[in-house]
Order: sequence, then structure tokens, then C-alpha cells
Amino acid sequence: MKNTERQLVTEQATTRMAAGLDYGDWTEAEKLALTCRILADHGHSETLAGQISVRCDDGTFLTTPMAVGFDEIDVDRILRLDADMNVLAGKGIPNPAIRFHMWVYRGRPDVNCVVHTHPPYVSALSMIGSPLRVAHMDATPFAGDCGYLAEWPGLPIADQEGELITAALGAHRSVLLANHGFLCATSSVEETAYLAVLIEKAARDQLRAQAGGELREVDPNLARESHDFLLLPSVVRASFAMFARRLLRKEARTV
Repeated sequence: MKNTERQLVTEQATTRMAAGLDYGDWTEAEKLALTCRILADHGHSETLAGQISVRCDDGTFLTTPMAVGFDEIDVDRILRLDADMNVLAGKGIPNPAIRFHMWVYRGRPDVNCVVHTHPPYVSALSMIGSPLRVAHMDATPFAGDCGYLAEWPGLPIADQEGELITAALGAHRSVLLANHGFLCATSSVEETAYLAVLIEKAARDQLRAQAGGELREVDPNLARESHDFLLLPSVVRASFAMFARRLLRKEARTV
């Protein structure tokens, strides 16, 4: 297909998707709770490690209490914090690692949601000194958009770790953290959750493929084209809504 034809077909598909997809209708707190449980369902909450935070329009932040599993989170469990991590509403204390989220928010005015976890395949990939490689279409949302922190700086609860992780993230949406896990930071809960699900799948696929032979990476130009399409707001929001519906069916519960 010629480039002009491809562009026309893409524009038509984008227009149809923007008007015809089910995006759900959830508050920010409900989306945060759903994200926690979606990620738990994908293996992101095996221990107490991992956090999610959301920046609100009034300068406050939503997060979850420490020592409460992602699978346990509903809207009644959510905390509201100020920028100094003081609890303004809700019961419990925030994970001290939320401190490095604040570094990300200060350095990236475009970011409104941060997720950091240690899921199994990302953790395994982080242990072999390998960045994420784009060798499959499903990994293209990370093409040119995933940083890499090659050395573990220690527990991410102090300013040094915040500076290092924020620098490694740079202008990217995601960063793979060696000997650690990953972080995704975007303008919306839906996009951050979407990438958090996809990065674990990408790590899983990469490790499985490497066990069978040499990876063949996607052409960079085609990868970037796919990146841009798969990160369209309509694709992101519809994907989040699908993850949420699947979860709610499985749980047979409300948000």
C-alpha cells in the first residue's frame, strides 16, 4: 500500500474509532482502583512493592495505602495527598516510594499518572542487563519511547533515586529499571495503565523469543508508525475500557 493510501486509511479508521468505541464512564478515583486490580490480575502485585499515583487538577495526588495489595483496592481505600505526601483524606499511609513519583511530576508537567511495579517478566528482563527491544508489533508502543536505567540506585525512597529515575525516564513514557522493574508516566490513568500492561507482555515475549534464537527487531520507521497509531487516545481509552470490563466480569463486583 502506498504511503498516501496508508495515510488515508489510517485517517478514516481514526475518525471511526473516535466516534464509535466504548470508553467507559469512570471517575479518576475509579480508574485508579480499576488500574490497581487490572495490574494485580496481570501479576504486578505479588509483594508490597509497587505504587500508583494520579495528579489532580487541584494540585493534590491520589494513591493507595501502603501494605494494601493492588487486588484489594477500591475507591474507599484511596488516599489523597499533598505534594509533601501528607494525607489529606483517606485511611492509612502512602508508600514512601511515592517520593520519587513527586520528582517525576516536578520534572514532567505533562505527566498526570505514574505506575511503578515489579511484575515477573519485566523483573526477569531487568536482571540480565538488557533494555526492552522492539521485535514485535505489540512492543511498538515503546519504540523510541522507553528509557533504560542501567544500574540499580538502591531503594527508591530518597532524592537521589528520584533524580536518577526521572533523568532515565527523560521525555519518554516508560523506563525499564535494571535489577528492579519499570515505571510508566503519561498524561492519563488510561494510558499509563495500558502501557503498564503492555510492557509486561513485551518483556514476556522478548524473554521467550530469546530462548529460541536471535531477535529480529522491527524496522524503526515502521515501528514508529505503529507506535503513533497504538497510542492514539481512542485506542488507549478503548483498551483500558476492555481491560476494565474483563476484570469486572471476572471479579463479579463493582468498581
